[in-house]
Amino acid sequence: MHILVTGGTGTIGTPVIAELLTHGHTVLALVRSDASAQAVERAGARALRGSLTDLDVLRTAAAHSDGVINLAFSRDYSTSEALTQGVAEEGAALAALGEALIGSNKPIVAVSGTPWIPGRASTEADPLPTDGPVGGRARALYAFLDLASRGVRTASVRLPRTVHREGQGGFAGLLTQAARQSGVAGYPGDGLQRWPAVHALDAAVLFRLVLESAPAGTSWHAVADEGDVVQEIAAVIGRRLGLPVEQVPEEAFGPFGPIFSMDQPASSAYTRQVLGWKPVHASLLEDLENIQP
Repeated sequence: MHILVTGGTGTIGTPVIAELLTHGHTVLALVRSDASAQAVERAGARALRGSLTDLDVLRTAAAHSDGVINLAFSRDYSTSEALTQGVAEEGAALAALGEALIGSNKPIVAVSGTPWIPGRASTEADPLPTDGPVGGRARALYAFLDLASRGVRTASVRLPRTVHREGQGGFAGLLTQAARQSGVAGYPGDGLQRWPAVHALDAAVLFRLVLESAPAGTSWHAVADEGDVVQEIAAVIGRRLGLPVEQVPEEAFGPFGPIFSMDQPASSAYTRQVLGWKPVHASLLEDLENIQP
């Protein structure tokens, strides 16, 4: 298949493109810069200049593809307003991509996060919260999944709080950045909350499997580690950076503070059983040993 990929040079997008090419697909990757264009072309994909806000570009590229994987999202998490803007841009792009495929029965895969359910690990059957700081993302995703009734093979891959590779990425990566800036490997709350995680190379395999075979309107969990204790994550970061490990106010983490403080384990048992997905790469705590002082 000829696949349009947005966000193809990020932590997840880079291995997704490699995974698709390895399995015989061709890839057209949306890029915003010359450097990104060169990166995807070196990987063996073709580059399409544009951004997530270029809706006409997205519609045209999607209409001429055999399938789409939408991974792009704003990297500005500095304020609640910036996060809200990023959610709105992603939602508009997802709607444009999906509408371009109405009646085609072609696959399109979107990204969301795993939900949090009090007292247990969330599953693929649990709903995403439609309120809170990123509630708009869930509302846009549900509208997207509903396109299954209009001849689009929509599906979503729910990513855990940390998608990691070589000690970087996700919520754990943000903790590492905060530690470098503050001089303290900090964690919010009591530190006993659990975050799910997955290696980026394992996540890439699931994106391909979902693209190739997932039924329309379905959601899947890219979870390898059901729940890593945040104190233990901070302890590895502190040891690797030679910094003290301490509790810090959740406000220190900006708009992510309330989310960081939640206990939010997640399961992928159904995804593994139905799609045959088997994570094989390093766990988060193992991978954090790659953090450079």
